[in-house]
Amino acid sequence: MRSMASAPPSNPVGQGAAAAPEAATATRTMRMLLPYLWPPGDTMARVRVVAAVALLILAKVATVYVPIFYAKAVDHLAPKGAHALGNGNGPAAAAITVPIALIVGYCLLRIASGAFAELRDAVFAAVQQRAVRRIAMQTFEHLHKLSLRFHLDRHTGGLSRAIDRGTTGIEQVLRFAVFNIVPTLFELALVTIIMWRIFDWRYALTTIVAVALYVAFTLIFTNYRVRYRRLMNDSDADAQTKAVDSLLNYETVKYFGNEALEIQRFDRALEKYERAATRSQVMLNLLNIGQSIIIALALGAIMLLSARGVASGHMTVGRFVLANTYLMQLYTPLNFLGFVYREVKQGLVDTEHLFRLMRVGAEIADKPGAHPLVPQGRTAALTFEDVRFGYNPEREILKGVSFAIPPGGNLAVVGPTGAGKSTLTRLLFRFYDANSGAIRIDGQDLRDLTQESIRAAIGVVPQDTVLFNDTIRYNIAYGRPGATVAEVEEAARLAQLDAFIKTLPQGYETKVGERGLKLSGGEKQRVAIARTLLKNPAILILDEATSALDTKTEQEIQTALRAIAQDRTTLTIAHRLSTVVDADEILVLEHGQVAERGSHWNLLAHGGIYAKMWAAQAEQEEGAAAERAVSAEIVPQTTKEVIE
Repeated sequence: MRSMASAPPSNPVGQGAAAAPEAATATRTMRMLLPYLWPPGDTMARVRVVAAVALLILAKVATVYVPIFYAKAVDHLAPKGAHALGNGNGPAAAAITVPIALIVGYCLLRIASGAFAELRDAVFAAVQQRAVRRIAMQTFEHLHKLSLRFHLDRHTGGLSRAIDRGTTGIEQVLRFAVFNIVPTLFELALVTIIMWRIFDWRYALTTIVAVALYVAFTLIFTNYRVRYRRLMNDSDADAQTKAVDSLLNYETVKYFGNEALEIQRFDRALEKYERAATRSQVMLNLLNIGQSIIIALALGAIMLLSARGVASGHMTVGRFVLANTYLMQLYTPLNFLGFVYREVKQGLVDTEHLFRLMRVGAEIADKPGAHPLVPQGRTAALTFEDVRFGYNPEREILKGVSFAIPPGGNLAVVGPTGAGKSTLTRLLFRFYDANSGAIRIDGQDLRDLTQESIRAAIGVVPQDTVLFNDTIRYNIAYGRPGATVAEVEEAARLAQLDAFIKTLPQGYETKVGERGLKLSGGEKQRVAIARTLLKNPAILILDEATSALDTKTEQEIQTALRAIAQDRTTLTIAHRLSTVVDADEILVLEHGQVAERGSHWNLLAHGGIYAKMWAAQAEQEEGAAAERAVSAEIVPQTTKEVIE
């Protein structure tokens, strides 16, 4: 999602302006990660962290001592039996000392070094994975708490990609920062001290200068490469968004034959990724060349110093080997410094994106002291009191709407498109809060209640039913996840869905496909009715539940809807007026206001907006019926002609 990705720095060469904000971001991200590494109240996790650090230290100490025993063996094998690192010389001493140095010292220390490192990873793995799991779970939970406005504006593909990169980034930061950068710095300190003690200050100074040059060169180049990594992230998220959006709208693409357009849009995003990835790879190659030059020059300088010491008799061959081995051993982890630093920095950036997402505030939240809805009976009274609302301050949708539905009553809301009918549902579910006025259930203001209790009391059959890509049984049981098999099947029977399910080879275990696309519109509506029946709410909302269906299917669905609406407070939002004839009261919304109200017959007698809408729809239905009649006459004649 492009809005979540960091924009590339405007001045990539001169990093001064961006360095401070990036450092502050990295510091803030690390502070946010620390509670997951040292979780309060989790003693076992803390013990694991301490044990992992202890094993890390033991592994590096063992690694640093390996070259010393190797040098002892070399000294005793040298022609002159140099004994600067050992006390004995001659064949007898070598026969005893060399095996001890090689087997007891060299081999065992190498085994210990590897074993401690593996044990460290094994001990820390549970802490690392628990941290990733907790952050991923909290992010998922937070996304469900965000407002409908956020989810209407989101790009699903980019958002999914950002979450994936964020959780992966946490693993990278924990793995590389804790077990690569910190151990390397610790090893560097140990090697510098040993070089000073065994040799002299010149060796230690050469080592420090070489490492400082290596690190500085690596960080500068890697910081320069980060901008290409960000471009890769942006284009990757863009490509993912386009791919997911295109696949979700597969039928629309086919209807208009725009496969080539979709491929072109996807390819343009991939082209941006390709350019950024190529530049990033070239920069990596230049970085590796520079690192190799620094390492070679440092090794050459140390070897020259060591060779002079051996030639002058102040140094043994073992020490010559020791100096070379230490530097080679030190540069092995440093050789990955660019990769490690880049991954840690990118991991921090991706993790910051995730934490930034978690910092997005919920537009609608339970206020302090909010209490659950207290039901007054099996059904509930619903009241709108002078409700005003607009999605944007510049455009008000509802302009003082008031109505009341008594317990068990049935009120219908009709009106032209854009009058604000569906907005009533969104306000009732508290996807948004009214700008002014009040909405009450059994006299209790929704803003004083918990959202969970409000939504538990309301069931909705929407116009466009979206199902999970799972079985029919799962989608029906979603209305009440703890329902028994018998209850699920009874709900399907009441929704007139059981006969259809019996015709399916897999019955209730039939997968419905992405968003339920394997089912027809009527079948999806019946599933929606069944799961609402299973929920058994006190208030029922029918939000244009049959407007997209044919007449026959509508009549069948209406039968099921009348069954579900019995003994419930019902709010029906309809475009097709024939579905609201039996309502206790009908409200006609126009331009966000109640233009007319009354029963069906009263409104017809009034001769206002409702009467005109009824006449217009009746005329349309008569025209459609006439067309069907003509078609019925033409088709037999055509069939007869074909037979003859």
